[in-house]
Amino acid sequence: MVYIATFYSHFGAMRFKKDCERQGVEARLMPVPRDLSSSCGTCVRYGGEYPCPAGGWPEEMEQAVAVTEGGYRPLYRADRS
Repeated sequence: MVYIATFYSHFGAMRFKKDCERQGVEARLMPVPRDLSSSCGTCVRYGGEYPCPAGGWPEEMEQAVAVTEGGYRPLYRADRS
């Protein structure tokens, strides 16, 4: 499965990418797709069996989606109320 995670800051995206790589998950930084919104404009595209390879959603993460044939399936969205 392929996932995309968006972040509130570029630093958060970079940290998540490194966390993925430490877990043996291939990940890359890229611009956020137009269909998704993001505060910083940078997202991480990664693959794997689990949607959150680090074991928990990081504070810096805005949202995570699964990439599907028809678009994106929401998996997580931060509640910043």
